[in-house]
Amino acid sequence: MDLKTMTYIVVFATFALYFGIAWWARAATTSDFYVANKGVHPILNGMATGADWMSAASFISMAGLIAFLGYGGSVFLMGWTGGYVLLAMLLAPYLRKYGKFTVPEFIGDRFYSKTARIVAVACLIIASLTYVIGQMKGIGVAFSRFLEVKFALGLGIGMFVVWVYAVLGGMKGITYTQIAQYCVLIFAYTVPAVFISLHLTGNPIPQIGLGSKMADGSNMYLLDKLDMIVTDLGFKEYTTAVLGSKLNMFAYTMSLMIGTAGLPHVIMRFFTVPSVKAARSSAGWALVFIALLYTVAPAVGAMARLNLIHTIQPEAGQNLAYEARPDWFKNWETTGLLKFEDKNGDGKIQYVADKETNEMVKVDRDIMVLANPEIANLPNWVIALVAAGGLAAALSTAAGLLLAISSSISHDLMKGVFTPSISERGELMASRIVMTLAILVAGYLGLNPPGFAAGTVALAFGLAASSIFPALMMGIFSKKITAKAAIAGMIAGIGVTLLYVFQHHGIMFIKGTEFLGNMPKNWFLGIDPKAFGAVGAIVNFAVAFLVEMVSSERPPAHIQHMVEDIRIPAGAGEARGH
Repeated sequence: MDLKTMTYIVVFATFALYFGIAWWARAATTSDFYVANKGVHPILNGMATGADWMSAASFISMAGLIAFLGYGGSVFLMGWTGGYVLLAMLLAPYLRKYGKFTVPEFIGDRFYSKTARIVAVACLIIASLTYVIGQMKGIGVAFSRFLEVKFALGLGIGMFVVWVYAVLGGMKGITYTQIAQYCVLIFAYTVPAVFISLHLTGNPIPQIGLGSKMADGSNMYLLDKLDMIVTDLGFKEYTTAVLGSKLNMFAYTMSLMIGTAGLPHVIMRFFTVPSVKAARSSAGWALVFIALLYTVAPAVGAMARLNLIHTIQPEAGQNLAYEARPDWFKNWETTGLLKFEDKNGDGKIQYVADKETNEMVKVDRDIMVLANPEIANLPNWVIALVAAGGLAAALSTAAGLLLAISSSISHDLMKGVFTPSISERGELMASRIVMTLAILVAGYLGLNPPGFAAGTVALAFGLAASSIFPALMMGIFSKKITAKAAIAGMIAGIGVTLLYVFQHHGIMFIKGTEFLGNMPKNWFLGIDPKAFGAVGAIVNFAVAFLVEMVSSERPPAHIQHMVEDIRIPAGAGEARGH
């Protein structure tokens, strides 16, 4: 069976599964829509959290970044994994004990302020919309290649699929759909990795294969051979290359860590289990399910880079003739994500680090995971499975983000601030309407990403790190922080981060800040805009504590008692329902 037919069968079979689950798990109440009626088993919620967490960035982009950045790409592994541990230990159990539906609801109650709730909603929407752009790109990339349709049509199909199961089922439908999506994506990610590891090293376990000797008789370890090949081509040594300065590496890792712990669509998953004990158990299971993919990603990245170079340079110093390029090369050229330019006119593909002579003028990092099975000449059913897995990863996270956006508007703004008398039926209808609008906006941004959206996923983590995470940490662990302090901190944190990002991309909206457009790139201690969330978080904490110090105001007694009550380590008890 040819690849296109096989891909259609596999992809649309998974879509049929998602639709069936959405119909079976459709939401009938607001509790169903927002938190799946708080009745999800910890193991199942851990699996759903894994799918919600492992987005297109994890499935498609992370291994591609590791493939080209080498050791520098480890910031994503360390940041995202470490951030999840922070979330599981410092936030999830306490927020579940509080027992409300959303993150802005907690912030509004803890800081006894509707203004704080509105600011939290604004920060959530900014971070979530930025993040969802990356998911929409992942959907479009996978569709445009494997179903051979235009990017816009592929994106439209993905939007429709998300609309069906997210609007119909809410959190309940999304949860059980994400369980199925996790099974699809983890199988799709590990099966090709096993095949490729076995071929390159003779070891079927990719994590061990990464540190094994090559099976080609060279008696060289895989990473040693990769180091030798990339340095011969003029690139940095794979195993030692860093992402800018060491300070930038540290800031990047911290931004991803605390951004992970502050992303609302992941935090919401812990509101769906029946107790605090279940929330802790769910967090542990989710880490296990996430580790199944994250420990494989370095092997996938390294092996993909090695296979790519071997394709272009079958023998050391001998470049492949362009006319003899393999089918996978031609297929990806049609998407525009892979481009060759014969600069010296010799008809051969020269792939080197020097930009002046390099003829592979575009190798989009996002294609590496999807193209890797084709490069390695794996069977068509494996290639089709990878396409389904990439779509599952993008769709699962997009659904979670869109639910976080819609619930923040319908529950936090409408029900919590502007129309508190709205009925449950009216709120449920409003949630579905807002979800539909959010999907349309996300689709538009996927087709027309803003100019500052390069590296949108990392940027989204920075925005969450600079705004939501500090507010949650201070809300849980400090009885002294007031509403004014929290609001000032959130605005300062996200404001300075956005300003740095806009300045980096030459976008200025505030009169009098034109001088910033002349600043050199990464002017603040060499820190990349996508890593600036760590600095924004420091600003958030500093401003909040400074306002608290100079203010004579103190939180009301009942708020201080609430903070104490949240932190009581009664993990085995049932969480209070509201």
